[in-house]
Amino acid sequence: MKEKVTIKNEKEIRIMRSAGQLLAQVLDRVIQKVRPGLVTLELDEFAEKLIRDQGAQPAFKGYGSKKNPFPATLCISINEEVVHGVPSSDKILKEGDIVGLDCGLKYQGYFSDMAITVPVGKISEEKIKLMQTTRDALYQAISKVKAGVTLGDLSAAIQERAVKNDLGVVRDLTGHGIGQELHEPPVILNYGRARTGLILKEGMTFCLEPMFNQGNEAVKIKEDGWTIVTRDNTCSAHFEHMILVTKKGSEILTRK
Repeated sequence: MKEKVTIKNEKEIRIMRSAGQLLAQVLDRVIQKVRPGLVTLELDEFAEKLIRDQGAQPAFKGYGSKKNPFPATLCISINEEVVHGVPSSDKILKEGDIVGLDCGLKYQGYFSDMAITVPVGKISEEKIKLMQTTRDALYQAISKVKAGVTLGDLSAAIQERAVKNDLGVVRDLTGHGIGQELHEPPVILNYGRARTGLILKEGMTFCLEPMFNQGNEAVKIKEDGWTIVTRDNTCSAHFEHMILVTKKGSEILTRK
């Protein structure tokens, strides 16, 4: 049986727009603190305070199984860490690192989710290319969003950008629908064929989030049960926006 994809009404969209704007503002302030020598736990505590001060709740903290819930507000993933990096007092940002910052919040019963990869000080040309290509793939996919196109159109656009730049597309992780749950149908692959899959309709809300590796696509989970890293130890980048399908095309909800 196919899982039902929810269509949001005007009231729900207004709340999700507020949740998205709030999250974008939080991440913007978090990014401003990124510097060599910063302890990642400090970033996490800062993000949690910003979220709670606005009457929202962290979406990631406590997420997952009862045995091993995610312990933090931010996923902070450095260099070869693809996603779900756990902040720690032992993890310190260094000059030349790239760091993925993934955050979500719950506001008035609805979720927002967003990610960005940023440099720590001066970084190599290879890392700049990785970040720019991954970001470009996200916006290429967003540019295709409108009622009547398929999820395959978006997935193919993301994959095409990676292939043209000799980067690995992470296949084990996906984008997703979002609303009253952090992860709702549909699953959105970062690879695929155009004109296949679910047809988009006005009022759908979902997160597009390409993850590209400098090497191949293979990833593995570290012993903490959360941090996903590249198997070949090459660097990875991750960008994500929450999107609304509109009459005219799309709206990025996670924008200030």
